[in-house]
Amino acid sequence: MKAPIHVHQLDRHHVPLLHRHFGDLGPGDMRLRFGTALPAEQIAAYVDGIPFGRDVVLGVYGDDFGLIGVAHLACQPDAAELGLSVLPHFRGAGIGTALFERAVMRARNMQIVELFMHCLAQNDAILHIARKAGMRVLFEQSEADAFLELSPGNAVTFSQEMVDRQLAFYDWAGKAFACPRNALTQALR
Repeated sequence: MKAPIHVHQLDRHHVPLLHRHFGDLGPGDMRLRFGTALPAEQIAAYVDGIPFGRDVVLGVYGDDFGLIGVAHLACQPDAAELGLSVLPHFRGAGIGTALFERAVMRARNMQIVELFMHCLAQNDAILHIARKAGMRVLFEQSEADAFLELSPGNAVTFSQEMVDRQLAFYDWAGKAFACPRNALTQALR
């Protein structure tokens, strides 16, 4: 049986972990995530500039408390753009899909009616997730845009999100209990 993937909602306190996550992506992965090769200073400015009061950032922790997957839901009143990244050694395990599904649930509960993703046409992993979710995908030259109409959140999605948050907390607490104190302290810096 496959272990569940627990998705955590992140906030401004997680900025150092986000810096580390994006720093652990190679140049090719950075190009796929952002559509172009960006210097470290621009990535740092992107992370530091995330408006946590408006946007939603989700993450999946590894056993060492590093973020192995991150989703950024950039929210507007009726629509949201989703960006995903998963560290290379953790791909193919469903982390991207888990982040996507949790982002969709959060967007629905925020009454967002359309989700979209913009990526390079060669980003097979994101396009696979988009197609699997039933997104409408449009290609133009070397880029792709995927769109998904969202139904409003309801009692089931609100309840599921609450349960998922609680399970994510228990996941984190279990890792903290199993992790040596020095490793936990280093990870949270």
